[in-house]
Amino acid sequence: QLQLVESGGGLVQPGGSLRLSCAASGFTLDGYTIAWFRQAPGKEREGVSCISSLDGSTYYADSVKGRFTISSDNAKNTAYLDMNNLKPEDTAIYCCNIWGTDYWGQGTQVTVSS
Repeated sequence: QLQLVESGGGLVQPGGSLRLSCAASGFTLDGYTIAWFRQAPGKEREGVSCISSLDGSTYYADSVKGRFTISSDNAKNTAYLDMNNLKPEDTAIYCCNIWGTDYWGQGTQVTVSS
């Protein structure tokens, strides 16, 4: 059964860092593009970043460029989102997705607050 499971969210102070993980099972990341999305209360879902396992190309939303880094480890079948210099506006539920499909993880909550 194809499954994505996110972890690594939590409460962090502004300026802090978190690493989110997206563990895949039932398929291999190799050959797919994995995306991270986020949704804050009362706001639409926003695409944050994605990475192609074919050529390693990446995309970042302007709001996170220079602060977030996406990566994937095919040996661990896991994608990561390293988030630095977090801001209160980064507070949201973060989900990973196989790009272009309806396969989503359950999400992990990130709260940035002092």
